[in-house]
Amino acid sequence: MRAVLDIVLIVLDLYVWLLIASAILSWLVAFNVVNTRNQFVSAVAEFLYRITEPFLAPIRRIMPNLGGLDISPIILILIIMFIQKVIVYYIYPAVF
Repeated sequence: MRAVLDIVLIVLDLYVWLLIASAILSWLVAFNVVNTRNQFVSAVAEFLYRITEPFLAPIRRIMPNLGGLDISPIILILIIMFIQKVIVYYIYPAVF
């Protein structure tokens, strides 16, 4: 059972990195550093959007409008960190 919890922790860490990559790519596209007409950039952006948007959309619906500032990835990262701490401190020691 501890192996399953280790895999869950690794997947959560990976998802945090995907959220960070998605935010950075969105900034690069917004500031016209990378062009989405490039097929590789478009494929990476589409992948990151499809992976992160199902969890970011409900947070964006709850959050008030802050203008051009989107803090939903930060809130999701904080939620993931909380889940990781709960697993490490409360669930992991209880598993034999």
